Amino acid sequence: MESEKQKVFFPNLDGLRFFSFLAVFLLHALVTDSKIIHESSWFIQAKFLAHADLGVSFFFVLSGFLITYLLLLENQSRGKINVGAFYVRRILRIWPLYFFCVVYGFIITPYLRTLMGQSPVENASPVLSSMFLNNFDRIWNGPPQSAVLGVLWSIAVEEQFYLLWPVLLLLIPQKHVQWIFFIIIAASVIFRSFVTSEVGDYHTLGVISDMAIGGFAAWLSLKNQFFEKLFLKIPKAWTILFYAVTALLIVFWYHVFTLPVLIVLRRVIMASCFAWIILEQNYNPNSLFKISNFKIISRLGKYTYALYCLHPIGISVTVLALRYLGLNQQAWQIIFIQIPVSLLVSILLSYVSYHAFEKHFLKLKEKFAYITKGSAV
Repeated sequence: MESEKQKVFFPNLDGLRFFSFLAVFLLHALVTDSKIIHESSWFIQAKFLAHADLGVSFFFVLSGFLITYLLLLENQSRGKINVGAFYVRRILRIWPLYFFCVVYGFIITPYLRTLMGQSPVENASPVLSSMFLNNFDRIWNGPPQSAVLGVLWSIAVEEQFYLLWPVLLLLIPQKHVQWIFFIIIAASVIFRSFVTSEVGDYHTLGVISDMAIGGFAAWLSLKNQFFEKLFLKIPKAWTILFYAVTALLIVFWYHVFTLPVLIVLRRVIMASCFAWIILEQNYNPNSLFKISNFKIISRLGKYTYALYCLHPIGISVTVLALRYLGLNQQAWQIIFIQIPVSLLVSILLSYVSYHAFEKHFLKLKEKFAYITKGSAV
């Protein structure tokens, strides 16, 4: 079995994962009880540049690309998709840390709040969280009181995607697979046009277009050599222009997407930009830069799942410590002390989580894999 396993590795995606996490982290780390800080120009500008929703969107596109690529490659090389083995791999990767966070949010957080004289009331549902329906819980009952539970909605969406996606790819004839991407994207856009952004940004049907766009990019990558030929010919000026436009869309997000039609389409537009970045990093031999050249960033990308799940704990610990020391009373202290220290604490927690906890499940997960991480493609 081991000798038959294919090896696939996209060396630049770990770094992209970390930057996606960083977009989420920055918004969450900008936390303060001070009204004066909230109204300061430094803090307002920092909040303006922090786009947690775009970070989550990039995560979704990455997941759609990687999962679709691996499933299609398995089907192409073995003639079928082992849906059961896929489910086992996802369970071993996602469930252990996810359910630790559920227990922490519903049991440990209320206990700690009680010790600090705070109200331990939690409006999130432990039943819905246990069933990976957190995103619907958020729509129906509002955001959880526990910050740890607050980030789990996107993992729930991914689990819902993982539940259906391999079955669809298995049942749909390969010559018609491409149409499923367009159907999902169209359905998502239509749904978002009839609901508020608060619903559309958390409902599975409202965000599934991100994964479909990533999946379509994976399908194109496997089905022909278009990208390899395209990126050999594309002028560097066009690459520079695309990155510049994407950066401007991110920075001026709130100013660009103001018309109703753009609000409905903004997720598809940004997800398409993110898919292009993934493809450019994977297939352009003449890139302006490769994320994999930033060694520290790429190494941190290995811990992204734990970073995403555990950073609310890292932020909470840091905020309490700095409040005790009186080092979070001004805007510059939030930006130059609270954020870096929170990030360091979060990295430490994720490192311990990965090596002391997650790694044991990852070793077991490899026993159910037909395609493993190997040389770059």
